[in-house]
Amino acid sequence: MHKFHTFSAKKLAVTLTGVLTALALLCGAGAAAAAGTPPAEVAGKTFIIGTDTTFAPFEYRKDGELTGIDMDLVRDIAAKQGFTVEIKSLGFDAALQALQSNQVDGVIAGMSITDERKLIFDFSDPYFDSGVQMAVAEDDNAITGYAELAGKTVVAKRGSEGETFANSIKDTYGFSVKSLSDSATMYDDVKAGNSVAVFDDYPVLAYGISQNNGLKAVTEKEQGSSYGFAVNKGQNPELLAAFNTGLAELKADGQYQDILDTYLKAPTTAADSGFFTLLVDSLPALMKGLALTLVATGLSILIALILGVLFGFFTVSQSRILRGISAVYVSIFRGTPLLVQAFFFYFGLPQLTGQSIDVLTAGVLTLSLNAGAYMTEIVRGGIQSVDPGQTEAGRSLGLGYVTTMRRIVLPQAVKIMTPSFINQFVMTLKDTSLLAVIGFAELTYQGQQIYASNFRTGETLLIVAALYFIVINLLTMLSNKLDKRFNK
Repeated sequence: MHKFHTFSAKKLAVTLTGVLTALALLCGAGAAAAAGTPPAEVAGKTFIIGTDTTFAPFEYRKDGELTGIDMDLVRDIAAKQGFTVEIKSLGFDAALQALQSNQVDGVIAGMSITDERKLIFDFSDPYFDSGVQMAVAEDDNAITGYAELAGKTVVAKRGSEGETFANSIKDTYGFSVKSLSDSATMYDDVKAGNSVAVFDDYPVLAYGISQNNGLKAVTEKEQGSSYGFAVNKGQNPELLAAFNTGLAELKADGQYQDILDTYLKAPTTAADSGFFTLLVDSLPALMKGLALTLVATGLSILIALILGVLFGFFTVSQSRILRGISAVYVSIFRGTPLLVQAFFFYFGLPQLTGQSIDVLTAGVLTLSLNAGAYMTEIVRGGIQSVDPGQTEAGRSLGLGYVTTMRRIVLPQAVKIMTPSFINQFVMTLKDTSLLAVIGFAELTYQGQQIYASNFRTGETLLIVAALYFIVINLLTMLSNKLDKRFNK
């Protein structure tokens, strides 16, 4: 009996010690949390966040740097919660596709929280209550409300609250809705007279008007939904929780309101500046884009040349298997649009393989495989255009197939193929502009970033076109000189 009581006392002491230790740990954890210690689930981690490219004042570029309400919020929340963010400026549609293919961990892009999207994504607590307004060209005095829209076309951003609202009233007022990808393009569509009005989120529209986008608002703000930060459904719950915690802290200490006031309270009207001022201000970003364009083009052409020569020889091979492989390759990459291929390699392939791929790799892969298919046909055409008698003459002299090709056929075929190779080089350089849709920061992408914030689309695109023209002509002249030197 005495032994039993001794054991129970010891057991009780151990239990009490354990309880006290647990309480101490909990108190310590609570004190650490109260002191602002970041949660262990996200502390020290880096998350890739996708965003839009042209949704000022929520995300846009100023002096080449990505800024705006969304950018300030996510960066300040990350700082408070002890993690870091890498921002990928992709465009709204591309950002959502990147999230679904796990190319990014989350998306913050002025994204409205809707029941349909909740089926696919998990949302944070709302961080901004939006609304919709309608605007027309500033010299248009005929349209003052929805009643004047009968029989006309309006424009809205694809997937936005403005598009949803416009579609909800179009039958009542008898107008049609056209959807475009970004605000700057929509505003230009109205100014060009292709659409009579635009429906857009009111803070975005107000910012654009303050930046001389050539429009004026003609309706009061309609009630809209709220914006939220999104992750894939069932994934990254710790990131979502950290965002909510950080957002609450920003609201509590007043930083949240400071951020909104910075971008929304009495927006400063942009001063008109001349073309040369725009040129000087834009050149740093455009030259950076041009450098990436040349890198992607150079890598793609090198790989495409190797593929073209390899599959070109397969095409004229005596082996049915090799000819079949070449025919399938050429058919696939010549028979599908380059844009579809870019989306597949950047968004589709990661979903199929579970492995992410960076935008430069996806871009080079797309361009090289596409250009390689065309170069295959150039090689095939060049070889087959050499008189068959040349091959027969070589074989009659006792030369083998490989030697005949290397010594007799190829030297003549190269002279025939060179002009086509130069043309394909130029085509590939221009095709890099299509990679802007997957967020590759080449020349066209940089131009989009510039006119998204200053709304001077025509002038910006003129500068971009001039840069393409200069570079392509310089490279064409260089290629022609090399052609004359080596193919005398």
